[in-house]
Amino acid sequence: MKLPAPFFNGAATDAAPAGVPGARAHSRTATLARLLLAGILGIAHTQAFAPHDWWWLQILSLAGVAALMADAPRTRAAGAIGFAFGLGGFLSGIWWLYISMHVYGEMPSWMAALAVVLFSGYLSLYPALAGALWHRLTARLPAGTLLAPLAFGAAWGLTEWLRGVVFTGFPWLSGGYAHADGPLAGFAPVLGVYGIGALAAAVAALLAAAVRGLGGGQRRRALGVLALALLLPAAGAVLAPLAWTTPAGKPLTVRLLQGNVAQDIKFEPAGIQRSIELYRDMITAVPADLVVTPETAFPVILQELPVDVAVAVRDYALASGTTVLFGAAGADSPVDFTNSVFGLGPETERLYRYNKHHLVPFGEFIPLGFRWFVDMMKMPLGDFRRGGLDQASLPVRGVRVAPNICYEDLFGEEIAQTLRQQPAPANLLANLTNLAWFGDTIALDQHLQISRMRALETRRPMLRSTNTGMTAVVRPDGSVQQRLPTFTIGTLTAEVQGMQGLTPYIRWGNAPVLALFALVLGLAAWRARKVRDAG
Repeated sequence: MKLPAPFFNGAATDAAPAGVPGARAHSRTATLARLLLAGILGIAHTQAFAPHDWWWLQILSLAGVAALMADAPRTRAAGAIGFAFGLGGFLSGIWWLYISMHVYGEMPSWMAALAVVLFSGYLSLYPALAGALWHRLTARLPAGTLLAPLAFGAAWGLTEWLRGVVFTGFPWLSGGYAHADGPLAGFAPVLGVYGIGALAAAVAALLAAAVRGLGGGQRRRALGVLALALLLPAAGAVLAPLAWTTPAGKPLTVRLLQGNVAQDIKFEPAGIQRSIELYRDMITAVPADLVVTPETAFPVILQELPVDVAVAVRDYALASGTTVLFGAAGADSPVDFTNSVFGLGPETERLYRYNKHHLVPFGEFIPLGFRWFVDMMKMPLGDFRRGGLDQASLPVRGVRVAPNICYEDLFGEEIAQTLRQQPAPANLLANLTNLAWFGDTIALDQHLQISRMRALETRRPMLRSTNTGMTAVVRPDGSVQQRLPTFTIGTLTAEVQGMQGLTPYIRWGNAPVLALFALVLGLAAWRARKVRDAG
């Protein structure tokens, strides 16, 4: 299938003729206008994510940036458009990092703001790379080839994956998350979040091509392209009802605790005492099959937990038949610490322990050369030991629970790998986190959306126990079963059905979509080379 001639031919249409007075000024003004528009589209892209959940806006904003890149006169101009798009999106989407550094870390406001800008600039290099790569591969292709919009999706998906793995990765606001409530969510158990993001980008490029075709008088072909753009979400809607997994055991009664301990006192002596007493009382209040606390609910090293509190929790678990999963720091030596989750219950012969695998840069390990930066923040930071991906799950009445801590649930490939490596894959996922570092911001909504994508990919429930919110139970289809109000002290009690079976994403992770990206981009490079050699 071929697209009409105006589609993605890589030629700018508003450049003034060389030698005409004011040509450079006109060109500079046009360039700045493109960059400004790209930045605005980036801000619009952020609005597609939680708390708005406007998945369609993610596609429309990408369609706009694809059209801008297609008109870029040079590869570096396409990269600049991608950078401006990313900068607008990340500044408007992760500004809450300022809260953790300035409000709670007591870093000077100017330095915290600069750190957010610089980090957003670094993240923007990835959409810049996507734009430059796409323009480089498709600018020489014959006008109207369908390979161009498909290559846009592949380039976008590949660079989002790179953003999720380079320097330990930070895939926050990956495009696929915006589609947790959209028709493309049906692809999650097969392709994962990066596959969904690539499909959304391909749909966006197809829509841009269709609009250009309609404007250029190529109505029939444009309608064909539009039909293809609509076919992909329709296919996702068809896949959505497929269960992929089946019930495992009987439903569990779970209690998820939310203590709402203010971050500015959490690690102070008064806050530590309050947290210990509060969570002791909340844990032992009433029986359940499973009780889950937030990350570092007990903000001390386990060995320093008061004996009377440890005995109270142990006696409660033994007497009531309740399994308790609680967060605290672990220590295997005076210099060997872990961010951990501990569990005890009727099916644990000894204390269960899960050590966080994917550590947070600056928060749980200090990157080389950045000790000075960490020292400026008054936070309980340091270098923690990393846990493995092969850690066992926790048995609860014949159902197995796999915990993850804080932003570990941002890395779906690692969760999938853990599940497929276990002799008996876990039936439930449990995220223990403390987002109080980021105040009452959109970070809480965004993190819940991320957890919902993990439930969709694995087709397993996700339990979320948080300090300030969002404490919730997420069903295997990604919908929220129950949720507590944020910034309140409360207990969420629910019945949750564990699930068994491996989705395609659990079995193969990101390998199939990465191979598909490589195939499409490789084909585009081959076609471009043939055109160059022929010319």
